[in-house]
Amino acid sequence: MTGQRIPVPRLEGVTREQFMQHFYPQRKPLVLEGIDIGACTSKWTVDYLSQVGGTKEVKIHVATVEQMDFISKNFVYRTLPFDKLVQRAAEEKHKEFFISEDEKYYLRSLGEDPRKDVADIRKQFPLLEGDIKFPNFFKDEQFFSSVFRISSPGLQLWTHYDVMDNFLVQVTGKKRVTLFSPRDAQYLYLSGTKSEVLNIDNPDLVKYPLFSKARRYECTLKAGDILFIPALWFHNVISEEFGVGVNVFWKHLPSECYDKTDTYGNKDPKAASRAAQILDRALKTLAELPEEYRDFYARRMVLYIQDKAYSKNFE
Repeated sequence: MTGQRIPVPRLEGVTREQFMQHFYPQRKPLVLEGIDIGACTSKWTVDYLSQVGGTKEVKIHVATVEQMDFISKNFVYRTLPFDKLVQRAAEEKHKEFFISEDEKYYLRSLGEDPRKDVADIRKQFPLLEGDIKFPNFFKDEQFFSSVFRISSPGLQLWTHYDVMDNFLVQVTGKKRVTLFSPRDAQYLYLSGTKSEVLNIDNPDLVKYPLFSKARRYECTLKAGDILFIPALWFHNVISEEFGVGVNVFWKHLPSECYDKTDTYGNKDPKAASRAAQILDRALKTLAELPEEYRDFYARRMVLYIQDKAYSKNFE
């Protein structure tokens, strides 16, 4: 048994004003249809991307299983020219391969120097820039990154959250996306920003009994669809067929709230990181007490945090 299933609402022809006034403040996922994203939906074929995307070397994940696990790292990192990656990701069986003839590929494009530069397909793939229009639903100064996502059919990306708001623009192909509310984080067995539950459709409920309480928000994205993923919402993505997507991340909070060394959009806001460090110090201090006292005061601290910091405004 998995948790309650809720379809993500789909709306056609939403304007920037409607989005900003009515939907953005709700902080819930939404599929936008009928938004003009440019000629990319018809132009970005395997042949076209191979020719125009060029031979720039890209770092990729290579996996022999469909469910990629970032925690145990059941994949390897390799490098391929962009044109070769596109061709291989579109194939079922490979004549050339790293591990096996049916291995799967996943590209999350990076900046020129991934330690310093954010990904922006307009800079890394300038010849493709004219084909795609980003949804103009946020201010230019809020823009953070634009990320190419290219995936072999059947590949499943682990459940994780990002700290930026995000439009997942499905250019070609089909994706199934399952999302979980930030309010259900306690059911997801987190390790950092990622969930340990890999098989979300048939989870091991002996190992992860609380997972069945997590509500699932579900949608299928087809070419031209745009999924709004609010910051902190967990998402799990399966590529049902070969496809190309572009994530556009932007800052929901003022720029100074974010870690300046974050080029991926997944480092917790500075205040959250500071609070976690202070909590670690508090727990070390509690450890000076015998177990009976430590337990008593820890429970009181949990209640105090719930009383002072938990929101009363969300479902």
